[in-house]
Amino acid sequence: MRRTIITLLVAVGVTLGTAGPAVAAPAAPAPPAPPPGSGIVWGACSSPSLQQARAECGFLKVPLDHAKPAGKKIEIAVSRVRHTVPQAQYQGVVLVNPGGPGGPGLGLSRLGSAVPKNAGAAYDWIGFDPRGVGTSRPALSCDPDYGGYARPDYRPENGAEKAWLPRAKAYARACGKAGGELLAHLRTEDTVRDMDLIRQALGAKQINYYGFSYGTMLGQVYATMFPDKVRRMVLDGVVDPRDWWYRANLNQDVAFQRNIETFFDWVAKNDATYHLGTTGDAVEKRFYDLAAEFRKAPLGGRIGSSEWTDIFLRAGYNVGEYTSVADAFVAGTKKDAAKLKAAYDQAGSPTDDNNYAVYLATQCTDAPFPHDWATWKRDNTATDRKAPFETWGNAWYNAPCRDWPVKPGPAPKVAGTLLTGPLLISETYDGATPYEGALQARRTFPGSSLVEGVGGHTHSSSLSGIACTDDTVADYLLTGALPKRTGGDRSDRQCPPLPPPSPAAAGG
Repeated sequence: MRRTIITLLVAVGVTLGTAGPAVAAPAAPAPPAPPPGSGIVWGACSSPSLQQARAECGFLKVPLDHAKPAGKKIEIAVSRVRHTVPQAQYQGVVLVNPGGPGGPGLGLSRLGSAVPKNAGAAYDWIGFDPRGVGTSRPALSCDPDYGGYARPDYRPENGAEKAWLPRAKAYARACGKAGGELLAHLRTEDTVRDMDLIRQALGAKQINYYGFSYGTMLGQVYATMFPDKVRRMVLDGVVDPRDWWYRANLNQDVAFQRNIETFFDWVAKNDATYHLGTTGDAVEKRFYDLAAEFRKAPLGGRIGSSEWTDIFLRAGYNVGEYTSVADAFVAGTKKDAAKLKAAYDQAGSPTDDNNYAVYLATQCTDAPFPHDWATWKRDNTATDRKAPFETWGNAWYNAPCRDWPVKPGPAPKVAGTLLTGPLLISETYDGATPYEGALQARRTFPGSSLVEGVGGHTHSSSLSGIACTDDTVADYLLTGALPKRTGGDRSDRQCPPLPPPSPAAAGG
């Protein structure tokens, strides 16, 4: 799974959804006080946005190795925005995760304000940086310069194997040196156990949960390991629980190919604004021509073909990124090095080494990757024939898993033992977590319901202003009501997708 972190924190600014009057909810008793010594010491948050939301922040000590609960401890950074409804309408805590692996979630305690019908007001919203991430202590970083500039070209015909194989191996070695004891304890199951310790520290008998992208896998595993501790669960951008993780990357490549071609078509449709070609094929050719040019001579000595490709990956995730990526495209034609560097720097991982390091530490140890390079070469060559945009970039992104210094464990189990839920959400043409994953989760959890953004190309698009989807989330959080489960292997409620934006002002 390459970079399955969403830009949700921008949205929670809060421009999404309209909070209406409070709707009566079933009364729920206040949670009991946490056991002595097991709670979180709450204090002021350092983040201005969390301060504005009147959030509280603190740390929870958890075992480095959950098999040794009395052993060495690490600290998980936690934030909380409290409920604002009368106590009789209080519905408990909601833990939130933005995805990744490696995505910081401390700021997501602000998410409740984006839920319509004032449904978020009935909960305490709990953000947290997973172990190894962000402000949790310690945080993992292996080589801060690895995601830097003018990196080798991704394509095998341009010498990628010779350049990237030793590079990826060196990164894995750097993680072994930097990670210490922590590196062996960054599996999905470790974070899931931390989530349950957060529950206990909050004195909650059960949690509610809202997970995006990789966060949906955390939710599925939590529901499997602690089914009696789940009250309500929303999973948006659903990861296929059968794909740990090598096969998931290959599936992702094909989905991103479709999405980038959709973006090129959109640019062509708006040629009056961008002047990059009047057909999708013409725009695509312009993209690859510039990639070849930047491979030979990185723009400003920094933006080569790999950085150029990574800038465009954002359009494969979210149609809301179309205008910013198209603007970067125009900047590339004008050889505006400063604008392209800014676009690459804003693209996230791999420029964020903490994100990238934890991403690998989780995926490389959740389940085995093939060690034999011949297997990688065969599979990626076959996928590249139909999906050339992202296949090799994704392969090299995950290649350190071949030489990862920690032995992988067996893949976590996912079983549908919940009586009701989760509420599943996916757009039809999600690139990062293809729609089949949502269907498989629906099969796995017979009490679940699936909301489909029909024909959409955006990853994790709930709480983005689409009333059909967002009101379904609100009603579920308020009352526990799920869309009626339909027959067949299909979605249970069909909603409009997130629409592409209007093009930018003339001239890009």
